[in-house]
Order: sequence, then C-alpha cells, then structure tokens
Amino acid sequence: MTCIIAGRALQSLITHRVPVSAFQTVITNRLLVTSCAGAATTSTRSNCSSFARHARTNTMGKPKVVFVLGPPGSGKGTQCEKIVAKYGYTHLSAGDLLREERNREGSEYGALIEDNIKNGRIVPVEITCALLENAMIKTQEASGNDRFLIDGFPRNEDNLQGWTKKMADKVELQFVLFFECSEQQCTERCLKRGESSGRSDDNAESLKKRFNTYINDTVGIIKHYDQEQLVKKIDASVSPDEVFEHVKAAFEQQKQ
Repeated sequence: MTCIIAGRALQSLITHRVPVSAFQTVITNRLLVTSCAGAATTSTRSNCSSFARHARTNTMGKPKVVFVLGPPGSGKGTQCEKIVAKYGYTHLSAGDLLREERNREGSEYGALIEDNIKNGRIVPVEITCALLENAMIKTQEASGNDRFLIDGFPRNEDNLQGWTKKMADKVELQFVLFFECSEQQCTERCLKRGESSGRSDDNAESLKKRFNTYINDTVGIIKHYDQEQLVKKIDASVSPDEVFEHVKAAFEQQKQ
C-alpha cells in the first residue's frame, strides 16, 4: 500500500511540476489518511484523524503567492495559463472561485456574490479570503504544490486590510504582477469575450462599473505594493506571446 501511495504521489508531482521537496509532505499526508481509515475503533479513528490534521498543518510550508492584477480584459487569465504551463504554479482566480461559490447549491453567500458581481462591486473580503485559503490548502494536500497565482485580488483597501489580517502571516508574497492596458482596448476584448463566455458581467454596462471600481480602488493597491518594491509592471497591450516574454523575464528575475 505504501508503494502505491508513493507512486501516485510522485506521478502527481511530475504532472504538476511540483518541487521534489514537496514529495515528503504529500507522502506523509496520504499515509496518515490511509492509516486513519484503517483504524480499528471509532475512538482510535477520531484521535488519528485529529493527529493527521495537525501533522498536515505542520508539514506544509507557507504557500508562495504571486498576485496578478490589472483591469478587466487585460489578459490576466491567458497569461496565468502560460505561467502554469511553464513554471508549475496553481492558478487561483478570485472571480472564478466566487462564481463557483455563487453557483454552488445551498451556498449561503450565492445571492450576495451575484448582486456584487452584476453591479461591479467588490465582494466582502472575508468570503474571498476564506475561498482562497481553502483552495490553497486543498491543492497542497492533494499535490504538494505550494506555488500559487492569485488572479484579481486584492482589489481595494478593504481587500488589502482583510488579507493582511487573515492571510499575510500564512503565505510568502513573492511579487505582484501588474498588467497595464487601456480602457478602450480592454473593453473591446471583454465584449468580444462576452459573445461566448456567458459571463453576466461581460457587457457594456457592467464593464463601465468594473472600470470605475478598478480606477477608484485597485490603483491604490498597486501604489501600495509599488512602495514595497513588489510590483512588476507588464505592457498588456501587445499580443499574448509578446506579453509572455515580459512575464517570463519577471519570473526569471525572481529566481535570481
């Protein structure tokens, strides 16, 4: 059984290009889960499960995070796909996580999330942080991957303060990748995307509200991280391949 678990974990690590150092964490977590499942009594299983949760918390290192920011339509999602393929990061889109939660049957936050998204407002930070933290924990437990691209967050001062309070000590923020693009070009991209995306916010009215929100709120976040010398600015007005050349330079510089 141990060999089977190790083999599956190693295959997952190779598939996701996870650092070898994560292998021990994955094996420890999966062996603990397997041992608990085979415990003879309810009491033993309960104690074992508690120990397993504690061990997983201790063996997992701090997630390494790159924030990906920019106006709607600046190509964040496209570039995140390329980064995942080349560098093995896990892409977490704050917007996608919120839409998934909105659509989840029985979600107590679904109506609130939908109302905020349709009106171009920012969802309460407590909800977004909880979804992001849960997604990172699940990914680390499943594959051992501890590198994450967080796309579209933080977006305003409330997001920043909420993240700092709840998550700053739990992660290692590597840098902020900021895509710069004009409102006109981004709007054209979003409207074209809206023809097939089915997204309720890819329309002219919602886009105007989203840009106003971006200008009023998110620009201040960029300034904040720029003062900490964490921002890497990328010209997103050119083709996706050209943009990615600049993105690669930012990641290679991080390695040095």
